[in-house]
This record gives sequence, structure tokens and C-alpha cells, in this order.
Amino acid sequence: MLSPTVPSRRFSPMYALATSGAVAAWMPLVSAFSFNINSPPQQCSNLSISITGSGGTPPYRALILPSGNSPLPNEIEARTIVDQPFDGDSTSVSFKLKYPALSQFIIVVSDSKTFGSGGTSGAAIVTNSSDATCFDPKTNVQPNFFYNLEPANQIVQCTSTRIWWDPSLVKGNPTIYGVIPGGESFNIPYSSTTTVANQGVGFNWTPKLRTGTTVFLGAGDDRGLGSGGSVSYIVSAGTNPSTGCLDNSSPSSTAGSPAGGSYPTSTEEAESSKNGGGSNSNAGPIAGGVVAGVAVICAFILVLIFFRRRKRFHNQHSKERTDLFTDNEWPDSAREGEIAHLAAPEPYIVPTEPAHSEVGSTVPGSHYGYGVGNGAGGLRPSTERRMSTVSASTDGDLLRPNTPGTSTSGAGTSAWGGMSNASRKTPQGPTLRPVNIIQHEDAGAPDEPEGEETVELPPAYTNLRREER
Repeated sequence: MLSPTVPSRRFSPMYALATSGAVAAWMPLVSAFSFNINSPPQQCSNLSISITGSGGTPPYRALILPSGNSPLPNEIEARTIVDQPFDGDSTSVSFKLKYPALSQFIIVVSDSKTFGSGGTSGAAIVTNSSDATCFDPKTNVQPNFFYNLEPANQIVQCTSTRIWWDPSLVKGNPTIYGVIPGGESFNIPYSSTTTVANQGVGFNWTPKLRTGTTVFLGAGDDRGLGSGGSVSYIVSAGTNPSTGCLDNSSPSSTAGSPAGGSYPTSTEEAESSKNGGGSNSNAGPIAGGVVAGVAVICAFILVLIFFRRRKRFHNQHSKERTDLFTDNEWPDSAREGEIAHLAAPEPYIVPTEPAHSEVGSTVPGSHYGYGVGNGAGGLRPSTERRMSTVSASTDGDLLRPNTPGTSTSGAGTSAWGGMSNASRKTPQGPTLRPVNIIQHEDAGAPDEPEGEETVELPPAYTNLRREER
């Protein structure tokens, strides 16, 4: 709503037809007929109203008052009061509702005799539409004249209030009326007016309204009931509350059954009522929920299949192990601890010593090659491993390079544990040295001799020469 200039209050502008100038004394009204809003109100669409019941005297009229703040940006007020007459004796009327979506309004239906005799609706809300050409969202509308209250901008229970206006802006005798949403609507009568300096022409009115009542005060003249605008107030008790004017017929905002039938009164209801009802608008969400549910179930099944296949794959491979035996070599009764005994390692054996070698084997069953025994190092011979001998020449060319205890190693001693060169021609027993065989764990854990150092050297086959027989 628009604000009045100080000290008056400006109201939202409205245009309508002229009403009867004669005003009867105010009294509570009981509706003998009512009305229905035939379809949900929609932005820039036709609003249809029909009379129900009997007892009214045509022609009828429908008054539409904007309610609440404007939903437009910056609260631009583009709504006007609509005073819509019915044609002749017709009991229905249809007209374009030039209100933006999500705005609210109140309908008051009257017959030819009494204002508000057909009842007053609650605050209905406008639903959205694709048409927004029926109003200007950037321009505030204004009434033809303004009315003012003294004390300014308040209504106090059972306390005299002056209502006044500028007579130069009014055509004919102004009409002042009250509208209680969902309750009663009434004319505010006056028999005479007075002129007050710096105010204008007006009259005094004692509101017979209970504290807390929400009421719209509207004004009109010969141009219609909406030509002076309307403003909503909440009746207050005042500093010295008085109840002397109240009786059982005093109107209030008590809960009841508003006129107008069924219509949206909240944003949620307006959205569900869009396009003719909520049942159609729910089809999309329901279908979407069903599709989403099926997709989730399918995804769950695929994930379950994936993990089951993965588990089966890992179970199969976890049972496999390196097996050095073929199927016919592996005894059924063998245990993992018996592998080392079933697959005992043997060192590589080179051919036997040539016949004309200066040094021959003195160990029965020994062969030409690396061996284990009481060699240059004087180590304890091993009786648990096969023995082999190594033949040496004067030049030591049959020994591996850098062999400890040989002349080629630079140690200054011979290959035979410190024997002189003079005695080297005398046949001597073979020089033996301890050698440990490295057995890898894929054939079982090896038995490591205690107190011995294990050195693993690759064979140098290029330094082994066999003399021709």
C-alpha cells in the first residue's frame, strides 16, 4: 500500500464506478446469500464469481481490495481496487484480474440494498501464469483522493476518530466503508460534516470494533468505491481502554467460515492450484521419484554383483601357491615342513680332474670343481655336503681370480696354505675351502650352519681351463 503525505496517509490507488450517495445507519449484517470463486485466481486471467443461495436483490456488485504487500520488486504497488458490477439480474460475472502472481486480495459481494450483504472472503492469493502484460511492474498507481484519520493512522476501540478529506479532490459525497477479512463488511455512516483548519472536511466516528480486529477502511465517491483507496488497521485498546460501545453484534476478526468457497490462501496452495489443480502438478514429481528409485535399485544390484565377483576372484587366487613339483611328483602325504627334505639342493659338479694334473684328488668320490674341506683357511670340513677338489698350477690360472691364499691374490702365499714354491711340485692333497649353498625359500627354509659366514659369489667360468688329455 502507498503511504499518505504527512499528516495524512496515502493509500493504494483504485478506480471504480459510482455508488449510491444515500447511506443508512450502520448495523451488523447477516448474509442471506453468498458467493463462490469458481476457479483459482491467476495472474492476468479471468476471475469468475457466482452468487449462491437466495435472498439477494440484483443487481449485484463485487468489490476486490488488494491485501498485504506487493510481491513486485521494490514493492511497487500496481494493484487497484476493482468495483465490478454484475450485468442486470445475472448471478455470475467474469473479468480480468490485473494482479501479479503471489499477491493477495479480498472480495466483498453486495446486492442493490446493502453493502457486504453477500459476505466477505478471506485473503486469497494469485497463482502464476505466463501472461504478465496486464500491469506495469515499474510504476506505482495512485487513488483520485486520500482520506485521513485523526489521531493519525490508528483506530482505537470505542474512542472517537475524525475522518476527513480534501473537498477539492472529491466528486460528490464520499463513501467510507469497513471490511473485516473473512468476517463482516459495513458502511460507516455520517449525517453531517465539519470543517477544521489545516485538515479539511470530515466527521467523527466511534469504532464499535473489538481490540485486535483487523479492518480495512476504504473510501469512494461518485467515481466508485475505490477512488479513495484503502488501508488496513489493527484496532488497539488505547491508553484508557473503554468497552462501553461494544455489544454482542460488534464485529471482530473471530474465526469462522469466510465467503467465496475454496481458493488458495497460501503460497503452497497457490503453487498446487496452478494450471487447474494439484493432482496434475504431482504427476511429474511422482514419475521422477519412481524413475530415481528404479535407477538406485539397479545401481545397487550392479555394485553387489561387482563385489561378489571380486571376492570370488581373490578367493581363487589366494589358494594358489608356487609349486616346484609336477602333479606326479608331489606326494599326497607331504607336508609343508617336508619340502626341504624332498627337494634337497645339490651344488653344480664340474667334470673330474685331468689325469696329468699335478695334484690329484685324495678324497674318495671327489670331483674337479669347488669343494668343501680342510683348505687353506683350515676350516672344519663339512661332512653334510658333497666334496669336490680344485686343481692348481704354478701360475694359478685354474683358480678363480683373487682367491684368498693364492699368489694371484697378492697375499704372498701359495694356494696350498703357505707351502713353499719348492715343494709345490710334490703331489699334495687337494686344497678345499668351505662353501655354503644358498637355498631360496621357494623350496623351503635352508638350515644355516652356526658360526659360519655365508658369501654368495657367482662362478667365473672364463678362468676355468681344462688341459687336453
